[in-house]
Amino acid sequence: MLVLRTHPNTRTMNSTLLQRAARLAVLAAALGGTGMLLPSVAHAQVVIPTAAQSQPVVLRGATIHTVTKGTITNGTIVMDRGKITAIGGPEISVPRGAKVVDYTGKHIYPGLIDAYSTVGISEIGAVDVSNDVNELGDFNPNVRAEVAVNAESRHIGTTRSAGVLVAFSTPGGGVISGLSSAISLEGWTWEEMSMKGAAALNVNWPDPNARPRRFGGGPPPGFGGRPQPAPKTYAEQVEEIRNFFGEARAYRDAIKSGQSVRTDSRYAAMIPALNGEIPVVVAAEGAAQISDAITWAKQEAVKIVIRGGRDAMQVAARLKAENVPVILTATMSAPPRSDDGYDEAYSTPAALYKAGVKFAIAGEGNALYSYRLPWDAGVAVAFGLPEEEALKAVTINAAEFMGVADKVGSLEVGKEATLLITTGTPLDMTSNIVQSYIQGREIDMNDIQKQFFKKYLEKINQQKKKIAS
Repeated sequence: MLVLRTHPNTRTMNSTLLQRAARLAVLAAALGGTGMLLPSVAHAQVVIPTAAQSQPVVLRGATIHTVTKGTITNGTIVMDRGKITAIGGPEISVPRGAKVVDYTGKHIYPGLIDAYSTVGISEIGAVDVSNDVNELGDFNPNVRAEVAVNAESRHIGTTRSAGVLVAFSTPGGGVISGLSSAISLEGWTWEEMSMKGAAALNVNWPDPNARPRRFGGGPPPGFGGRPQPAPKTYAEQVEEIRNFFGEARAYRDAIKSGQSVRTDSRYAAMIPALNGEIPVVVAAEGAAQISDAITWAKQEAVKIVIRGGRDAMQVAARLKAENVPVILTATMSAPPRSDDGYDEAYSTPAALYKAGVKFAIAGEGNALYSYRLPWDAGVAVAFGLPEEEALKAVTINAAEFMGVADKVGSLEVGKEATLLITTGTPLDMTSNIVQSYIQGREIDMNDIQKQFFKKYLEKINQQKKKIAS
């Protein structure tokens, strides 16, 4: 039985980084009073998680985009103990002892949500020990991505700087990959970051049009010239999924009836999905895949969400009729087929909106590019999707599909105080994120890219001085 966990080498690396940061901090404190900071220490900037909110905070003067309840000009938001306690116009009173911040001329939006991400479980693609996405084996429903999240990941800072404050860290590989986990992108450990450990069960639907790679007439030879078994047919792969769900259902029913059964963590992890408590997110791109997955989900009586959805428009009528939502990925990708229009991916969100299909927009699941989520939605606006719908696609829609709409996705009293202060819409590259709050914490807006910018800007300035002299 396999369980997703942080690689020991990754833990060692994190421990070393923390020890190094601590030594630098002590050295800086020792030398700071004499003005003798070493260059390496002076430029070392470590992003430090912010403590939990200790006093009420009031944000005044900005235009508040609630997403679900309209827009408030000259608005006021009160945050206390990590939650939004009041929201409205200038008439909202200021609690005693509150910190008041004026953001006149700015905009406030809910934190963006990436419904398909590997932030925290993937660091450097070419370094195996820094990647904890794929487990061995085909059926790993008991894998929980949250326990492998590396809170020290550099991708967390760059993702937050783009306005993405919540991510669904998602395992991959195999047929049933495991459980997506909703995480807030702020905290010392994965336990602090965790919002919902088992948010969705992930199934990779087989491709009915896949062509096995063979050379010659028979199966390709294996090691030592021994033949490998013929690849499984599409029908056989689908039957394996049915059988596993059937076994898990029998396990659930046996426990429910009080029978004595041997504990199996794989089947136990399936029970929330079988009971309809969490969705089953099915990765499917082609029209036949999507249609077959919907049919299967109806037979299994599970809540289904399609992820990928490249050809979703070809089955849009059924998606709407069956009320099946879609998490669109790769909205900025090139056409996958030679006969596709250049704007196939760009215009799909607008087409689905016109067809009445519910959808969210996510990235491609690559931690390196999670910061691009706002622009994945922004390009859809450029190709016909109304801006307010694009905003919903990366906030409340994603939250609803994945079961965390009671916490995030819109600005409402009682929800977590996870929000952005911006100079304009976060879906526009020319807008800047002035400040972000996660659960009421005023987070450190530094990240590795900003550090590199400052570093090499200093290099240019030094070279200018040399030339001038």
